Amino acid sequence: MTSLIRGGILRPLAARLFPPGPGTVSGPHGVLPPLLIVLTFVSGLVDAVSYLGLDHTFVANMTGNVVFLGFALAGDRELSAAASLLALAAFLTGAVAAGRLRRDGEAAGMFGPLVAAQTVLVAVALALTESGAGQLVVIAPLALGMGLQNAVVHRLAVPDLTTTVVTRALTGLAADPWGAAAVRRLVSVVALLCGALAGGLLMLRHGPRWVLLAAVLLLAWVAVLGFRAHREPRRVTSDR
Repeated sequence: MTSLIRGGILRPLAARLFPPGPGTVSGPHGVLPPLLIVLTFVSGLVDAVSYLGLDHTFVANMTGNVVFLGFALAGDRELSAAASLLALAAFLTGAVAAGRLRRDGEAAGMFGPLVAAQTVLVAVALALTESGAGQLVVIAPLALGMGLQNAVVHRLAVPDLTTTVVTRALTGLAADPWGAAAVRRLVSVVALLCGALAGGLLMLRHGPRWVLLAAVLLLAWVAVLGFRAHREPRRVTSDR
């Protein structure tokens, strides 16, 4: 796993997303960009579970959740206002908690711990699902974890890699000339699509167990790499 950071696959991917500047061997965000792409894929996974199995509710895409809440309040009986409200409340609770935990200038240092906490929350959701818990009970830890994820990603402010929302990415792809930013936006859109596709296929054929297990494993991997990446010093090239 260490080799993935030291000259392995993460650094070339990060360099493709954020080309290094003069005198450096890595971009301004180190190996975080590829890890954010993995989190984007995970967002698609968990939203597949929540939308297809938990009262047509999103736990990652809060824009859709707000719209669904409006539809439910308007009288759509296929949507649950209680589920949407719970998802929104849990998401905001996670975001507030992450905001209180972080300190100025330490967003990169909080990335690993907060993704680790999200891993635990998704594992709790998996355990609740296996125990036959009600849908609302499972929504809460999933949305809480996504709130943590979105808060640390917001603080990191890596351009074009929000991990949950692709509307701006699609707009940029259509409106701006091709370049490194367009590559990031395209990869972000494809990652979310692939996560939703993989999650949907697993969910419809096998139920939530394997989707949530895949999310737990990916999040644990990202958390470990996030811890290790933060400890590694930024390397620069020699001018000799």
